[in-house]
Amino acid sequence: MPLARRWSIARQLFVLQALVVTALVAIGTAGAVLLARDDTEQAAIDQVTGIAQAIAHNPLVIEAVRGPDPSEVLQPYAESVRLATGTDFIVVMATDRTRYTHTNPQLIGRRFIGTIQDALDGGTVIEKSVGTLGESVRTVVPVRDDSGRVIALVSVGIRTHAINQKLLSRTPAVAIPTALALLLAAAGSWLLSRRLRRQTHGLGPAEMTRMYEYHDAVLHSVREGLVVADRSGQVTLVNDEGRRLLGDGDLPPEISELLASKTTVEDEPVLAGDRILVANQRVIRSEGQTVGTVLTLRDHTELRALAGELDSVRGLTEALRAQAHESANRLHTVLTMVELGRTDEAVRLATAELEVAQQLTDQVVGALSEPALAALLLGKSAQAAERGVQLVVDDASRLGSTPLPSRDLLTVVGNLVDNALEAVAGTEPPREVTVLVVERDGAVLVRVGDTGPGLSSADAFQRGWSTKAEGRGLGLALVKQVVDRHGGSIDLAGAGGGGALITVRLPVRPLSAAHSLPAAPETA
Repeated sequence: MPLARRWSIARQLFVLQALVVTALVAIGTAGAVLLARDDTEQAAIDQVTGIAQAIAHNPLVIEAVRGPDPSEVLQPYAESVRLATGTDFIVVMATDRTRYTHTNPQLIGRRFIGTIQDALDGGTVIEKSVGTLGESVRTVVPVRDDSGRVIALVSVGIRTHAINQKLLSRTPAVAIPTALALLLAAAGSWLLSRRLRRQTHGLGPAEMTRMYEYHDAVLHSVREGLVVADRSGQVTLVNDEGRRLLGDGDLPPEISELLASKTTVEDEPVLAGDRILVANQRVIRSEGQTVGTVLTLRDHTELRALAGELDSVRGLTEALRAQAHESANRLHTVLTMVELGRTDEAVRLATAELEVAQQLTDQVVGALSEPALAALLLGKSAQAAERGVQLVVDDASRLGSTPLPSRDLLTVVGNLVDNALEAVAGTEPPREVTVLVVERDGAVLVRVGDTGPGLSSADAFQRGWSTKAEGRGLGLALVKQVVDRHGGSIDLAGAGGGGALITVRLPVRPLSAAHSLPAAPETA
């Protein structure tokens, strides 16, 4: 069932802005109209007041109101002034309201309609009132004689209809800016809504809320670490699993370099602290432009440990199979010699083989009390023999109970020996690998030498360096990781054709009386 399509945020914003702008412009226009009307009325009041005072101070008017027939003199004068000034009426009256002049001659002699008391008291009357010509804005001022006595009144007015007409004449001055403001506001709102529509992909508030809830739930529940960086390489999002794998501090250097590279990566192993992670990275593009990078991380620490244990078991199995085959051949030889009557030589041959095997076992087990480490070296010895390499455990090797985790010892010794075996494989005889494991001066010393081509750079301990044609380059990097974790050191010697000699020093810190149970080594 299709969902009802609601208005997008861009459309809602556009409508809201249009309403707000229209309301603001309407309020502003109404205010401008009211102000213009007040200004027009005030201008009309100032005009009629000035005209009335000028007429009241005219000697002609003062003399005429004293004469026997004021209307005969004042009516022509008042009409001429009215026409000249554009006012609607000019009334000169007696103090008892009797009109001497009027626009309509028939109203001369009748009583004036309006307020005059303040003018009789010597002041000025300003009012909006309805008279014989309709509603008007008028003023009434006194006419004084030489002694200052009020002897008449002058009223000048302009009808409000005329004022409104004058106000309407100003309409274009108000309407044009208003229309331009509305057009500009509408254009700005449309451009803003168009940009917002592109950024929100036309989604509505409810859709964006659901999308946020879904994405938030996925980010918190997904079992892979997720790191999102913007186009400048700054990390903008890390989910819960990502924080667990990377910690809350700064990103590990290899993760930072991978994000900065902005390259596509598939199943790339990286080191992050004491973890081995498998990274997949994709560059995010929108409308042909790069907008960021997405990096996913999977924890393969335990899987690598199990793989290392499986490799060790597989190697030991293959070595035992080879030894069984070789032992069968030697046993056949011994039996044949017995059948030929050469019993003494058969006994010497069998005894010599047993002594060699037993000697190595007794040496390793007697020198190293850690059973997992002893088993590792015996297994590596079998692998070396199968490859035509002689693995020699130095007679000075001694290692009793130590607080160092056995897993870390296996990681260091196993990877160093593996690297040495790979280095001497395919070289000219003699092919030899020597191993020394001893506790000395408060530290466990692991020294592995070989007769291979040697290591010419400390870069061998960085991820990606490998002696294998198809190696991942994690073995020596794992060794360095263990050394860094324990605050130890690595010494590389014997560069060039004289073989390599790697010495690892792991300080012993007696944090507890018991050390950890044997665990699978981390191998590459």
